[in-house]
Amino acid sequence: MQRWVKLPNGNVIDANRVMLITKPESYPKMDDDGNDGFEWAVTIGTGFSRDTQVMVTGTKDEIALVIKNLIGAGS
Repeated sequence: MQRWVKLPNGNVIDANRVMLITKPESYPKMDDDGNDGFEWAVTIGTGFSRDTQVMVTGTKDEIALVIKNLIGAGS
């Protein structure tokens, strides 16, 4: 059975196919209004080759929610 998880950019991924979740990383960013802040990113892979990996970016809360849902703690 598939378990779909929605990513911050609107795409979905089957959580049962995920083989790799990297450590979340933060980096400085500037929003459209010129305010400084931080963007968070995590790489999710459904395989070990680079073409089966996707980098997900968003706020700290969005990335935490995605990881929580992928590991099944959000069900």
